[in-house]
Amino acid sequence: FKENRKDDIWLVDFYAPWCGHCKKLEPVWNEVGIEMRNMGSPVKVGKMDATSFSSIASEFGVRGYPTIKLLKGDLAYNYRGPRTKDDIIEFANRVAGPLIRPLPSQHMFEHVQKRHRVLFVYVGGESPLKEKYIEVASELIVYTYFFSASEDVLPEYVTLPELPAVMVFKDGTYFVYDEYEDGDLSSWINRERFQGYLHVDGFTLYELGDTGKLVAIAVIDDKNSSVEHTRLKSIIQEVARDYRDHFHRDFQFGHMDGNDYINSLLMDDLTIPTIVVLNTSNQQYFLPDRHIESTEDMVQFINNILDGTAEAQGGDGLLQRIKRIIYDAKSTIVSVFKSSPLLGCFLFGLPLGVISIMCYGICTADTDGEVFEHEGAKKESGDRELTDEGSEEEQEEEKNGKYTELSDGELKQKDIMEKKKD
Repeated sequence: FKENRKDDIWLVDFYAPWCGHCKKLEPVWNEVGIEMRNMGSPVKVGKMDATSFSSIASEFGVRGYPTIKLLKGDLAYNYRGPRTKDDIIEFANRVAGPLIRPLPSQHMFEHVQKRHRVLFVYVGGESPLKEKYIEVASELIVYTYFFSASEDVLPEYVTLPELPAVMVFKDGTYFVYDEYEDGDLSSWINRERFQGYLHVDGFTLYELGDTGKLVAIAVIDDKNSSVEHTRLKSIIQEVARDYRDHFHRDFQFGHMDGNDYINSLLMDDLTIPTIVVLNTSNQQYFLPDRHIESTEDMVQFINNILDGTAEAQGGDGLLQRIKRIIYDAKSTIVSVFKSSPLLGCFLFGLPLGVISIMCYGICTADTDGEVFEHEGAKKESGDRELTDEGSEEEQEEEKNGKYTELSDGELKQKDIMEKKKD
């Protein structure tokens, strides 16, 4: 595979046998392979055990499982979308094809515009802007399509200030790239690759983090048809549509179904329906200080954020990180006990039991050691007293012995002196 892979275009799933997400992807991946073959796609579909062929996985930068990559020549494109059959196939067909797809006629332009909600088009001949456009396309084709067309192919309502130009068609209208106002072309395309209003979920919110925009979300219950839920969603939609020229460079708009994900993100319990504005770059968020009753209230709230008068909460400071660790640990423990109380008791009770036994053993060992040391010291003191008493008796006996010896000597000397006198 390593030697011959450049001869073909490959869509590869790098997996690990023990990975639960990989096992969940397996039936979807089999369907992807069957459909790609049936439609006559030039893309070959395969999978590789990254734990058995770790050197190849490392060469392609595989750091997690499963990792889906499309290998095209010397390039390897990461798939970061939903793991569904249709999304994966659409990704493979988009990346495997040409970077820039030509639109030769108005009929073709209309057909493509109906199929794609967001459409980037380069208009004009050879130029430095086109070279930059091709360069950006080679990087961002994993997210969207890139086309080229002549000016006479464009719809009649399109007016271009100059050529060459890069345009995006979405939300029923079009916008022309302006280098002076929009900055770098790559950053502009990355910001504009989303529709103005989205149904936001966790994955979409993660992708929006790359745009650098603030995300204004109406957190509602889609199943709840009450006036309040419907009204907040309509307010966000109206602001996204009617005030796009004012806010599109700084804001992305949408709604989220339910508050479970947003609660875990903010480490707070938000009562729905409500509106929250997220700064995904530094984990700050803004909540309105009063009830949003109309579009004008929402516009005022956004302007307060832009001019810095709205109070920011959260962030990525040290205290927030500590709070995040505690919150995640608490959430994990609660979720484990809710899903499986017996497993929770085993996972958390066993370590606590072992630690308790160790602490008890350490404390008991210290107490026994102190008693043993005290008794040893007492015994040693007693032996020392006995030894001292024995020494005094011996000393007394030695004194008596010496006294006896000296008395005998004196008697002998006395006898000798008497004999000499005689």
